[in-house]
Amino acid sequence: MPDILNKTPLPPQKIDPEADLKYSDTSPKAVSRRRFFLLAGWWAFWATLLSSTWASLRFFFPNVLFEPPPQVRVGFPEDYEVGVVSTKWQQKYRVWVVRTKEGFYALSAICTHLGCTPVWLMAESKFKCPCHGSGFKMTGINYEGPAPRPLERVAISLADDGQIMVDRSKTFRYEKGEWERPEAFLKV
Repeated sequence: MPDILNKTPLPPQKIDPEADLKYSDTSPKAVSRRRFFLLAGWWAFWATLLSSTWASLRFFFPNVLFEPPPQVRVGFPEDYEVGVVSTKWQQKYRVWVVRTKEGFYALSAICTHLGCTPVWLMAESKFKCPCHGSGFKMTGINYEGPAPRPLERVAISLADDGQIMVDRSKTFRYEKGEWERPEAFLKV
């Protein structure tokens, strides 16, 4: 008889359920497929949780556009020279204050073509829109470029303390004859 039948059987091998989760002996950096998907699942879970928490918290802090008040004091009449356009308030309030021999008027610093902010060119004595080339005289009348109408005037008055008050919430259009209204011009 052959000796194969007389041999004692080998003990059963232990099956380690965690064997797939351990690193292999051949490469210390190798990760099993099961471990990879487990890690990917946790990453996806935490990314989703954090992004939804961030979006929920961001809801309580909306983007706010801070605009200056419509009525502003722009100084005393003595602060302005006759025949000079004051660009002091162009950036902050988007208005120009102009003093003439008769008094004051305030022009809106918004181009009537597409809403860009024109610049005052003192050497050429005109307002020039950098977007599409519209040109306006010192009075605000358009004479070149695509702007369909003159610049708008804003309400101007004298406050109780003697300062000039500009109210940007009230605008006056030349083509409607509104520049003739008393609020569109401050006589001195």
